Amino acid sequence: MKSLFNFLALFVVLAFVLSSCTIVREGEVGVKRTLGKYQEKSVDKGVAFYNPFITSIQKVSTQTENLEVGLNLPSKEGLNIRAEISILYSLNGSKAAEVLRQLGVNYERSVVLPVFRSAVADVSSRYYAKDMHTGQRAIIEEAIRDQMMTNLNGRGINVENVLVKSIQLPTNLARSIEEKLEAEQQSLRMEFVLTQAKQEADQQRIRAEGTRDAQLIIAEGLTPQILKFKSIEAFLELAKSPNAKIIVSDGDLPIMMNESGPVPVVVASKKK
Repeated sequence: MKSLFNFLALFVVLAFVLSSCTIVREGEVGVKRTLGKYQEKSVDKGVAFYNPFITSIQKVSTQTENLEVGLNLPSKEGLNIRAEISILYSLNGSKAAEVLRQLGVNYERSVVLPVFRSAVADVSSRYYAKDMHTGQRAIIEEAIRDQMMTNLNGRGINVENVLVKSIQLPTNLARSIEEKLEAEQQSLRMEFVLTQAKQEADQQRIRAEGTRDAQLIIAEGLTPQILKFKSIEAFLELAKSPNAKIIVSDGDLPIMMNESGPVPVVVASKKK
């Protein structure tokens, strides 16, 4: 009987110990709530003990959360653009107690989502629908994030990023944007071709000018004395050969001779 009593006592103590502690994991914090009131200091990762009769521990995540929202965005020209947007946000662990006390456990739907809807409607109404589909998208995302952070200032919620995942434009507008982008690409291709053609023309012009300048320099340096000297040099080279030679001359140059005697040479003179 005594053994049974000891066993029951041990079981009660063990059950009490187990019910009076919890494990706070990596990426979350715990906030003690005693008699319905949240304590100021949050509990970091590890084992946390508490009085289960009057206290509980509310665990909240401090990791990055992804809230995906589908909604219609109003544009500057009054169109409704269907969009799928992701909100990446996280809770500041040091302010977890304040968030739970002021915003409640469901702060995502009670605060984050309404603040997002307000910011996205305000920002998107400043831009045309085509801007949301083209290079302005990153600017719009940043503007939404900045406005959300302004509205959530000091509340312990950090908006890390806002991503516009997809935009569904009206059919006619989407077609006109695609046609405009295609026309711009064709214009860029034509501009590239014209630039290449101009560069090639410039290169040909430079080469032609260089050839012309070289010819002018050579022509200016070819005086009658130099021409006669060059002719004599050519005759001397021909005279080294034992073969008969036919030389065209203007009549002013001497007849070539070989070392062994006269070489049969036919001189054809050009009369002026």
